[in-house]
Amino acid sequence: MARFDKIAVLSKMQQTGMVPVFYHKDAEIAKQVVKACYDGGVRAFEFTNRGDFAQEVFAELSKFVAKECPEMALGVGTVVDPATAALYIQLGANFVVGPLFNPDIAKVCNRRLIPYAPGCGSVSEVGAAQEVGCDLCKIFPGDVLGSKLIKGMLAPMPWSKLMVTGGVEPTLDNLREWIKAGVFCVGMGSKLFPKEVIEAGNWAAVTAKCEEALAYINEARRN
Repeated sequence: MARFDKIAVLSKMQQTGMVPVFYHKDAEIAKQVVKACYDGGVRAFEFTNRGDFAQEVFAELSKFVAKECPEMALGVGTVVDPATAALYIQLGANFVVGPLFNPDIAKVCNRRLIPYAPGCGSVSEVGAAQEVGCDLCKIFPGDVLGSKLIKGMLAPMPWSKLMVTGGVEPTLDNLREWIKAGVFCVGMGSKLFPKEVIEAGNWAAVTAKCEEALAYINEARRN
């Protein structure tokens, strides 16, 4: 069962402004990455459902986070059907993210008052998602759609909460562009976790990169 309700999860995402996105088949490596992010100030983390037996890794990770990262809202990403959403919710997912919008997933998440952030690429998709209770919509792929889409969507729909994912970089210029466009938060994957850093087990570097990215987000928001 989720440890945090919908309001708490969305608040964590908004306050930090960043949701790391990560997958690894080795549960021990996943634990180290999540802990490194937590030490760097991250309070919402998306583990992606992208490999065989990913749910088993998530189950271990969920128990670890409850004990070692008590304020971290651990969620699941790359969910495209309601059965998968239900499985991860049973394992403790605090939120569900998808690359596409499936209204049947919204029903499962709404039943348990868990945020569902579907992948959307147009005003119509965002509007349809909001109609079935999606408070937060994921704009994906961000590097293809661009920041102008965010600004364009928010002009007629200023109440919208949008999280951009895909191609987001932990640099001041890139994060400033998205923040200026009006995103609620950003999702960040490979740019935050360089392959060589993970292979070397340099968890201090992951912590430092998270601290750097969060500092850039705060600076962009102030200015």
